[in-house]
Amino acid sequence: MLAGRIDFPLHRSACLRGNVLGDPVEREVLVYTPPGYDETQPRRYPVVVVLPAFGSNHRALVTFRLWERNLFQLYEQLLARGETREAILVVPDATNRWGGSQFLDSPASGPYQTLIVDEVLPFVDSLYRTIPRREARAVVGRSSGGFGALRLGIDRPEAFAAIGSHAGDALFSVSLRPDFTRAAMALARRGGLDAFARHMAERGPELPGEHEALALLAYAAAYAPRMDAPFPHVGLPFDAFAEVVPPEWQRWRAQDPVALLERFPAALAHAALVYLDAGDRDEHGLHFGARRLAALLGARSANVVHEEFPGGHRGTTDRFLVSLRRLIGVLAVD
Repeated sequence: MLAGRIDFPLHRSACLRGNVLGDPVEREVLVYTPPGYDETQPRRYPVVVVLPAFGSNHRALVTFRLWERNLFQLYEQLLARGETREAILVVPDATNRWGGSQFLDSPASGPYQTLIVDEVLPFVDSLYRTIPRREARAVVGRSSGGFGALRLGIDRPEAFAAIGSHAGDALFSVSLRPDFTRAAMALARRGGLDAFARHMAERGPELPGEHEALALLAYAAAYAPRMDAPFPHVGLPFDAFAEVVPPEWQRWRAQDPVALLERFPAALAHAALVYLDAGDRDEHGLHFGARRLAALLGARSANVVHEEFPGGHRGTTDRFLVSLRRLIGVLAVD
């Protein structure tokens, strides 16, 4: 079904060794090579790292559905039309027991930003004919993957020249605060945070509100680790009454890409491109976050493209048709 090839080389991580959640150290790395990739030719290719959404992993992006094109089918559609250049697409496995790492380093979940930049990129460079430098690399994702792409661009600017975020988590006071009530009810139904965490590790979300509560648990592990607290070693930003706990909420908001751009004016200013989009009816209000990010970057004369489209948060895989074309277009060639 694809003209290109998908491999799953196995990487044994050094940085994940001994992680507190006991998550696997051996991780597949999904690597897509385009139709023109030929091992007998010396040509090298730019790289696009794609980050999945919360509750998803690398293999989810290659799933074939009857009436929905996956990421790689969409990309090959662009190639067939002559609308983009060939590139190697890389999807790391950066999930964890809670369904997602937010692609950050945290003692409560694991060093997943380090995994991507310091391990996965060199690993792929060693096996494939990449162009192993910043100017030939982009990172893109949707939802939590979009957040991860933004944070990699902000935190590790030496690694990626272009950043794409489809409804990436941002403006937490708008996008995350409304979930506190449903999450507090879900935690209470299971008997509190400890019992909830143990149930999630065994069964995953089953009842109303548990998906939101599990997502907030994963975010807490990434944004507000508390290693001096009992398992799962996190600081929740709300209490049993669903009211905000100001010290913890402040720690969360400090991790918001909007807050980071406000604190660090030079962040992303030198990116070759920052692509942002979201549906104008996003159920989490992430179109407001994209608008705020675009305004901050535009005020600094950053190379930002911001688009809003009719729709919500789900069923937006086809937006990669837009981001991949734009991101690959600014990357260096061999």
